Amino acid sequence: MTDTLTTSLWEGLQQVLAGRRFVDLTHAFHPGQPHFAAFPDEEREALFDLEKGDGFTAHRYSIVGQWGTHVDPPSHFIRGGRTLDRIPVQEMILPLVVLDISHRVANDPDATPTLQDVHNWESRNGTIPAGSFVALRTGWSRRWPDVDAMANRDADGLSHTPGWSREVLALLLNERSVAAVGHEQTDTDTGLATSRQDFSLETFVLEQDRWQIELLANLDGLPEAGAAVVATWAKPLEGSGFPARVFAIC
Repeated sequence: MTDTLTTSLWEGLQQVLAGRRFVDLTHAFHPGQPHFAAFPDEEREALFDLEKGDGFTAHRYSIVGQWGTHVDPPSHFIRGGRTLDRIPVQEMILPLVVLDISHRVANDPDATPTLQDVHNWESRNGTIPAGSFVALRTGWSRRWPDVDAMANRDADGLSHTPGWSREVLALLLNERSVAAVGHEQTDTDTGLATSRQDFSLETFVLEQDRWQIELLANLDGLPEAGAAVVATWAKPLEGSGFPARVFAIC
């Protein structure tokens, strides 16, 4: 009976996935890439190397958890918050909602989403489903991996990058009960905020016991509704962040 059920599940999935498009939303990480200024760069060492005559290749990677496209669990900012190993796999396959403000960001790099953006989305697609992953499309990932372009600093050293807004996050988390959010830029908060060491919006997300994905890629090719997202990562015990592999099925 178990074999029959397993086979039927796989056959059913094959039928659902047949003809679907898979979009990788993940940057490949590497030394020298854009990252939070307080973090050290990645160090990578080949402990064994086929090109040098060894029987296999194996690298040692030295990175901070928040490296490249990565997941931030609540414990990243919140004492006692859920760590990576405590986020269940059921939360890693979610309905995908894409909130697009890239048209405004093109003219104003400090742009943030408004409640009207959410209402417009819902007028076209219906109420944002509970348990969704909401990705903020800004077009910022097209600047990757140019460090200066990602930071977009002015003559005074202030960063001008888009971010979320408190009113939209409050609606999504508290009224729509979404499971997680994600974005293309380095931080949840705008560059002007992080230039003042203000990470209040990231704190707000994580203190609601939600997780987020930062530095997403390829959102510009996705439908704003109807797709699914798969986000997964390694399982370090009590981990506070780790590079993630994220993809959409649409």
